[in-house]
Amino acid sequence: MWTQEAERSFFEKALQGFPTPEQLFYLTDDNRFLAYWPKGYTGKKSTLQSRNSLIGQFTETWISELIQNCVESQNLFAVRGAVCEEIELTKKSPADVVIARKKSKHLSPEDILVIFEVKMSVVWNWELKDDDLICLGDYQTHQGIPGLLRSDSMLKAIGKAINIRVSSHRASTIPIIVIGNTPITDSYLGKVDHLKTAGITQGFWSINPKPLDKKNTLKTTNGKGFMRFDTYDSFQHSVVELLSMPMNFFSGMKSKEELGKLIESANNASTYQRKGERFLKLLQDGENE
Repeated sequence: MWTQEAERSFFEKALQGFPTPEQLFYLTDDNRFLAYWPKGYTGKKSTLQSRNSLIGQFTETWISELIQNCVESQNLFAVRGAVCEEIELTKKSPADVVIARKKSKHLSPEDILVIFEVKMSVVWNWELKDDDLICLGDYQTHQGIPGLLRSDSMLKAIGKAINIRVSSHRASTIPIIVIGNTPITDSYLGKVDHLKTAGITQGFWSINPKPLDKKNTLKTTNGKGFMRFDTYDSFQHSVVELLSMPMNFFSGMKSKEELGKLIESANNASTYQRKGERFLKLLQDGENE
């Protein structure tokens, strides 16, 4: 799962590549290289953008490897950057990671079993000192707002999920999970449950068991729209459960009379499954058979 050691690995690998320390760390007035401005820092500040793409690439790869381990035995594949134009996963806005039936970046809706949007970032504060990485504290000790605690990250994830949902009826059976490494803010507690109930997303998941060093954080919301996974086994169980539970997204704005007619027509089918299939088709086609 995501820990301080995972973040240390990110910085160590990034420092081995092309970035200079100034591309990964803020430089304080007293010449310290820090991942975030500490709480109470009042010196000169700059904006650091160059780290965003690096941590994005690292976390997407990290998540794809984690998910690949979960689905290896089922002969399925975790694919980064999947493109499926029909459900608005374009070259400019591909899926971060999907579980797919085949190992290819160009997929049909039927190839895609689950979509994961990755909203992860550096959680702890770090100092680079004499080529050594020192962890200075969790996100309550610095001025940064990491991961799912950022409102813009939440809104982007929700917007992309809605765009996929309304793109085509062929996206209606694909679960969408937003995966991060922090809790969510109190203002989103009810929203994530409502998004799950409405079928827009099937969950906001955090794979960071202990994002605060000396304090526990939210484990799950009442409706399980947000869940924190503390072990690999619990995460794998939920991934496998997603794959084993066929779902259908449906939405509409109809009068009670129209809905009553659809329900009455669907009820003529012989089994619960066929009743559900008939209702979804009627809702999709707008037919009153």
